[in-house]
Amino acid sequence: MIHFCRRTDVRTSLQKVVEIRMEMPYELRLAIEQQSQGLKHTQLKSDAQAISSRYRTESGQGKRLLTRENEAVSYSIARMPATYGAVHASLGYALDLADCRPRSLLDVGAGTGAASWAANTLLELDSVVCLEREEAMRSIGRRLMAESHSAALREAAWQRYDLTADELTVRADLVVASYVLNELSESGRRDAVEELWQATDMLLLLVEPGTPAGYANLLAARTLLLEQGGHLVAPCPHQLECPMAAGDWCHFKARVPRSRLHRQLKDGDAPYEDEKYIYMAVARSSGPRAEARIIRHPLKEKGRITLELCRPEGLGKLEVTKKDGPLFKAARKSDCGDEFSLQVSSGE
Repeated sequence: MIHFCRRTDVRTSLQKVVEIRMEMPYELRLAIEQQSQGLKHTQLKSDAQAISSRYRTESGQGKRLLTRENEAVSYSIARMPATYGAVHASLGYALDLADCRPRSLLDVGAGTGAASWAANTLLELDSVVCLEREEAMRSIGRRLMAESHSAALREAAWQRYDLTADELTVRADLVVASYVLNELSESGRRDAVEELWQATDMLLLLVEPGTPAGYANLLAARTLLLEQGGHLVAPCPHQLECPMAAGDWCHFKARVPRSRLHRQLKDGDAPYEDEKYIYMAVARSSGPRAEARIIRHPLKEKGRITLELCRPEGLGKLEVTKKDGPLFKAARKSDCGDEFSLQVSSGE
């Protein structure tokens, strides 16, 4: 019988942080509440709905989707938690494997700064630069970071920058572009990815919506970055052609707590929301890579767990039963997105 054994160190302390601290820092949640004071909930809700509609129907056309500070406040309430959760999870997975620890951050298309806050919880950052086209976003982002306990965030440099029109002259150890490529036209995405890579000294993290379009955008970026000499860190356990079949797509899910105000703006009763996302982390230097990645939620039945894995050999399923002992216990704690190490041993 062939047994697939899970490596004992697959869940590092960083990944435990990803699981435990998906909620935004308290000072950020409080700062967002403070920015909303004095604004009518009906207006905040109307702005949030209008922003959502614009991003859903007008992204990729080069249009300005948010221009007023009131809208930026609504955006920080409705979208920052999900963006924070997706970046926090993605970067945590990447740092589990990346053979580097960035100290400087460049947040491109920063919005109100969710990605910077997420990175700051996982790294000891010395400097942060946030590039954002819209003054309304930069204004709210600065105010939120002014309340941070972190000197790197309080002293972050906010600069006006349009990825489709301006030259990227800033460099950093870690470059993050979250929910940016989906806002660009098809012709602008390749140039944008090349510029982001040229600005990267250690690690580039791209995060997109977990949709077929988001997956397609990152698949194109994957091809380009490999051509440029990049080394895939996560989630892919290999640099071969993606084995996903036509019509299928790779994506993950971050469960994000909702504040009372967040629930009011979205007419939701659930205390959380699930953000579907796809990401790609690419490093300048080669390093360890996952032997396999869990790409679907494990099917957990009584006495049996089935894992769907992506590995260099392709996609496949692994069935684990109670008789596998420690392996079964490890599989029971696993989730979609986790690294899975396959150490093969034979026995009866």
